[in-house]
Amino acid sequence: MTAEEDVLAELKRLRLRMPQLTGALAASTDGLVLAADSGDAEGVAALTAAALGVSARLTEATGQGRFRELLVRGDHGYVATYAAGSAAVLTLLAGPRVNVGRLHLEARRSGARIGELVDGVLERPELS
Repeated sequence: MTAEEDVLAELKRLRLRMPQLTGALAASTDGLVLAADSGDAEGVAALTAAALGVSARLTEATGQGRFRELLVRGDHGYVATYAAGSAAVLTLLAGPRVNVGRLHLEARRSGARIGELVDGVLERPELS
């Protein structure tokens, strides 16, 4: 399996564990889709990158350290973004009845796994 396939498999496993999820994507911190299990992945990844930039500045400016996660609640559900290693983020869409504590628990685990997969690819030496 390639790293993209492994990341997509992790997204699918996460959605099986959390049926209230309506979408999931992993993206680079600059907004490029790495793998997605949802519609309009490119648009969501671009907006995630913008929100990540503001969130990272906010946590640093307030002395809270590096960005770890962001939760936005709307009338029809949640958008949650989690750090996934040093170069990626995990963004999830969830319905309004999701258990937010469980969402955090499952997403943090998946984010760590995705971070390992993505960072592992980035750290491999290039072949000449």
